[in-house]
Amino acid sequence: MAKITINDLLEAGCHFGHQTRRWNPRMKDYVYTVKGGISIIDLTKTMRQIADACNFLQRTVAEGGEVLFVGTKPQLRETIKELAERTGMYSVSERWLGGTLTNNVTIRKSIAKMNEIDAMLNSEAVNGMKKKEVASMSHRAEKLHRDLDGIAEMKKLPKVMVVVDVNNEMNAVREAIRLHIPIVAIVDTNGDPTLVDYPVAANDEAVRSVGIITNIFADAIKVAKEIYNKRAAEEREAAEVAKRVAEEQAANAAEAEPKEAKPRRTRKAAPAEGEAKPRRTRKAAAPAEGEAAPKAPKAPKAADAE
Repeated sequence: MAKITINDLLEAGCHFGHQTRRWNPRMKDYVYTVKGGISIIDLTKTMRQIADACNFLQRTVAEGGEVLFVGTKPQLRETIKELAERTGMYSVSERWLGGTLTNNVTIRKSIAKMNEIDAMLNSEAVNGMKKKEVASMSHRAEKLHRDLDGIAEMKKLPKVMVVVDVNNEMNAVREAIRLHIPIVAIVDTNGDPTLVDYPVAANDEAVRSVGIITNIFADAIKVAKEIYNKRAAEEREAAEVAKRVAEEQAANAAEAEPKEAKPRRTRKAAPAEGEAKPRRTRKAAAPAEGEAAPKAPKAPKAADAE
């Protein structure tokens, strides 16, 4: 992760706040002095805040958490998009749709509709449609892509939201607060640092100022994501090894189990030498036709009782 110094922040113009008449009294602890009616931010405190924010982002992402970058100012849109692409995270850079977090089910429906329109426009069915109908669908798809592309793959709520300018993104901040999603934010002298969990006092208007700070955030996120992916791969490998070992043990136990022996037929012992073999007895022959069967012997009569 790249390191920055106070001189780097000075060169990027991070110390320039707003005019004193636009300042928020809750930012007084972060204002070093006033020069020419402009509040000058104390960059020594900004450095500590950047470190705290990076540590929090690393812990969150290393545990599998995802980040949502939010910044819809025209001059910052490309910066926010590049941050999301670089880190493999998500972004809202055009317009914050109400309910993006608090009514995510509706947002998912809009994303599904966008994909449905794309599929229709890319199919052969479009050849049988009127030009006006095709133009209307294309225009709607363009608007949906503009607002939803940055969160189209976000299947669940983010674990942390990174915001540039809390005043401009107040709707996003309120939704995150309602859902108890931690917020890391660049807060200028006209903002309220108490609204967010990890404020970073700095100029939130200049592209260079925002860029140098968010690049540090991005580096921290990338390092943490590599750690998470490595640990996840090791856990998957360990699980596969444990599964193979269990299967081998089960197979070995089955082979070692004694099979049930079938009863063996016993042979009759052969007669000793000189001993006559036992003769087989034949059943009495049936009486010839017309010949009376032999009578069975009568049982002796019981003795008369005295």
